[in-house]
Amino acid sequence: MNGGPASRGTATMSLNLQLLPGEFAACRLPPAEPLPAWAGSAVFSSVTRTADELSIICPAAAVPAGIKAVRSWRLLKVAGPLDFGAVGILASITAPLARAGISLLAVATFDTDYVLVKTERLEEALRALEAAGHSVRRS
Repeated sequence: MNGGPASRGTATMSLNLQLLPGEFAACRLPPAEPLPAWAGSAVFSSVTRTADELSIICPAAAVPAGIKAVRSWRLLKVAGPLDFGAVGILASITAPLARAGISLLAVATFDTDYVLVKTERLEEALRALEAAGHSVRRS
């Protein structure tokens, strides 16, 4: 985070984003399913278990055939670490994407936030984010 407006809790801020390489998939497995080995990734993976499902976001190439998955997502990382008290970080990303009619998936970690957009809408999403004042580093 740039230490600017986000730390004061305003909705107007400029973030540094990084487009990570490769395509990702969002997968759904039964809630009691053991965590599969293919779910781990050195680049990025996110695992969430609830009473209803085991949800995994990981590189699309790692997902075996037959797994319920929505593929073709690209991943944007917010430069962090972010302050847990900061307000409006995710809103500053989701609002311009919503205005452009672009759906997304959001994931938070201890240090930062990640946003996934569909590959076919990536260039449009990057233009919307840059027009909103964010900088995007393409990897």
